[in-house]
Amino acid sequence: MPNSGAPPDTNGGFQGQIPPVEPLLSEVITTLALAAHAYLTEGEGREPDHPSAEVAIDVATAAFERVKERLSADQRLAITQMLTETRLTFVRKRGT
Repeated sequence: MPNSGAPPDTNGGFQGQIPPVEPLLSEVITTLALAAHAYLTEGEGREPDHPSAEVAIDVATAAFERVKERLSADQRLAITQMLTETRLTFVRKRGT
């Protein structure tokens, strides 16, 4: 493989500027909340997976708690509402 003359990547796999952690964690939190909803959904011959949904909700909540002070008020509100709705769905579906 020819040497391109570029310095070796020393940023842990990121090319160029390292992104701020806040948008990355917001994306992870959203992805986990969506996964929790998917785990709670009954499908063709598939039962809801309550333990996996609970783990996804717990990890999303922990990530949010860790980063919430660094988010804007609008972002905090949106994520709080999303996590609350996800938790309510979990409780409602677990009880059935």
